[in-house]
Amino acid sequence: MLEATFEILSESQITKELFQYFNRHQEVKRCWRKEGNVWKLKDISFVEEWKDAEYEFLVKCLKNTINTGGFVFGCFEEGKLVGFTSVENEHFGSRGQYVQLSCIHVSCECRNKGYGKQLFQRAMLAGRKLEAEKLYISAHSSEETQAFYHALGCVEAQEYNEELHAAEPCDCQLEYVL
Repeated sequence: MLEATFEILSESQITKELFQYFNRHQEVKRCWRKEGNVWKLKDISFVEEWKDAEYEFLVKCLKNTINTGGFVFGCFEEGKLVGFTSVENEHFGSRGQYVQLSCIHVSCECRNKGYGKQLFQRAMLAGRKLEAEKLYISAHSSEETQAFYHALGCVEAQEYNEELHAAEPCDCQLEYVL
């Protein structure tokens, strides 16, 4: 089994080439939807796949995260990026209690190796370093993604960030107490 390494990424490391081996493929069969105050698992199927435009946008976003005082962590196997997470340095919520875990992704072929959990642990450390009480996650509503977050102890956010919710109305708004 390959040994993964984890590191904090600098702005100069974040290029489109960094993601050349990254495979953001996800076959979604079921998604969670909120109907009234009840969450229901619905048969909604599609394939999530990133193309060049998504990677270009991602590079801009991650560079901005670092340039505004946030953190980006990478997970590598044999020098190839196979996972990453990012935490923003903007506090929000009624008491400024939240910072956003804006990304956490593991390459398709490297899932179920524990890398996501290890990346989440690094996001927790970043959130604490930023003196937040909670991580806020606007998370993909797929059954597998939600199972991942709930297994880590994430729950529905007590306060929704309306801007994030409006941008991705099908996402599940979650929090994790630090």
